[in-house]
Amino acid sequence: MSRVRDVIDMWGNTRMVVLTAMSASLYAAILIPFKVLPIIPGVTEFRPANAVPVVCSFLFGPAGAWGAAIGNLIGDFFGGIGPGDLFGFAGNFLYGLIPYKAWQAITDADPVPRTPGMWIAFVGVVVLASATCALTIGWGINLLGFLPFSLLGNIILINNALVAVVLAPFLLAVIYPRVKRGQLLYRDIMRQPSSYPRTTRVRRRLGLAIVVTATVGGMVLGNLLSTGHMTLPFLPVAATASSTHAAAVGFGLAPAIALLLLGVTLL
Repeated sequence: MSRVRDVIDMWGNTRMVVLTAMSASLYAAILIPFKVLPIIPGVTEFRPANAVPVVCSFLFGPAGAWGAAIGNLIGDFFGGIGPGDLFGFAGNFLYGLIPYKAWQAITDADPVPRTPGMWIAFVGVVVLASATCALTIGWGINLLGFLPFSLLGNIILINNALVAVVLAPFLLAVIYPRVKRGQLLYRDIMRQPSSYPRTTRVRRRLGLAIVVTATVGGMVLGNLLSTGHMTLPFLPVAATASSTHAAAVGFGLAPAIALLLLGVTLL
């Protein structure tokens, strides 16, 4: 598919819409029971469902991304809706988008790791997806002044990555070959029209490099700004007095978020 065009065009494909609904329902169904085990009440909880967006991303592509965003929003209704849920929607969309996009940039092989090299690539992609989610939500929630990035961003990163790295490979080993034989992978359902400009591997890898740079840099910068170990000289003293350093994180991470979005458009 051509860059990010597939996340829009999939809504014209009935089977992709059905797969979106299925992905969202599965994600929400596993999220909701664990609302009783909060890590930060009203914000995040222990989430064994975090493997679902990764698995659905590799299977259903853009349907997995929309399913992750919508499923997380459904789950949020059972924990209390607020302005921060907008960032939760965006963060989970990226969490479901990055795995299949990044994997396409690296290899054409099936996302079922068997060799050491494949395992390294798989873990790297999952950690990257987890970090983009953590960066987006951590920045948004800190921008609103609710929680510091250094707390929420790191919790989301660890929570997502650990669950997905442990569970997703085994789920994919069982499910992926069956879905592939049934020709229900997103690549089988959404065949690229000849009129679409193809995205080259070079462009995808450039996009991946930008996403990695923005995400790693953003996570490091977010931690420094939210803990007060780094300040922005152009902010007035009153704006830096907040315990969450909301203004510093909001302005300081804005370039990293913009760079992340640029990289995503190239994947």
